[in-house]
Order: sequence, then C-alpha cells, then structure tokens
Amino acid sequence: MARSLSQGAGPTGIITPLPAITLVLGGARSGKSLYAEEVLDRHTGARTYVATAEIRDAEMAARVQFHRDRRDPDWRLVEEPMALAQTIVAETEKGAAVLVDCLTLWLTNVLLAEKDVPAEIDALEAALGQCGGPLIFVANEVGLGIVPGNKLARDFRDHAGRLNQRIAARADHVLFVAAGLPLILK
Repeated sequence: MARSLSQGAGPTGIITPLPAITLVLGGARSGKSLYAEEVLDRHTGARTYVATAEIRDAEMAARVQFHRDRRDPDWRLVEEPMALAQTIVAETEKGAAVLVDCLTLWLTNVLLAEKDVPAEIDALEAALGQCGGPLIFVANEVGLGIVPGNKLARDFRDHAGRLNQRIAARADHVLFVAAGLPLILK
C-alpha cells in the first residue's frame, strides 16, 4: 500500500534525510506502527522491516498479516525475535534504513527466554553506535496505567520503561502517537 509524505520538514516533524535514530512510542492500536512506516517511506533507499513478534496463536498471526499487507512489497522483511542488536547492525551495513517493530515484543521474548534483561538492553544500546543507516524503533508506552498485580508484569513494565528511556536518550527524534496523531517529544 503506497503512501506519500512531503519531502523536507512536514507535519511529522521528521526531516529528510532520516535522522540516525527515531523512537516512536504509543499505546496499543495508537497508530504508532503505521506512523513509523510512513516516516520510513520517506527514505529513498532500501528499507528493512525487522519484526520481533513470535506468532504463537491465530490472533497474533492475523495481526502480523495485517502489518504485512499494508507495507509496500519492496520492503525487506527480517523476522528476528531475539538477536536484535546483531540484526540492526547487519541490516544497516547493507545500506538499508531499518524499522524495528517492536521493542516491547522483543523485551517480552527476552523475558520469556529468561535472558539477562539488563545485559540484552546494554548490547542493544551498544549496537546503536555500530549502525550504518537510519533506525526507527516502535515501542509501547506501558507505564501509563495501573500498577500491575503480579511481579512478572511489574518487572516487564519496569524493564520496558527503562528500555524506552535509554533508547529515547540516544534518539535524535522521539514521538508519542495517540489516536494516530504524533506528538513530538524530542
């Protein structure tokens, strides 16, 4: 599905060429992924979509298919639920602009695999300095609701908040999407 945004500074606040790192935050079904795809559509070179979701049921399969169907066919797709640091370095070395959708699902995979979460986040952050092309990260903002009732959910919320803060600190642009509308944070 082709989309068009004007070149140069536009209503998104993103300029062309794309900045090195962009973080797009939002809630569930906020429009953050579609917004990130529209921003990456401004890139005139190769585009790689790094999907971190693991399809474990029919509902997730339908969500993934919905995302696939709306992207232009010239996007390269890399499905990588765990080795995100290595993947973004490898894909940007190939000259592509990379969209990672999403950091929150990647974090879920790391937690469920019982990996060392701080070490995995450190490795991801270190990889940012090795990338040769623009990156757009999509992540859920999960800290706006009530305090979860169990330890795993609280740990997840806390790790997600720290991950988002660290990527935001490194990012050139940070946006929050609500109801399909981007709010420029940085």
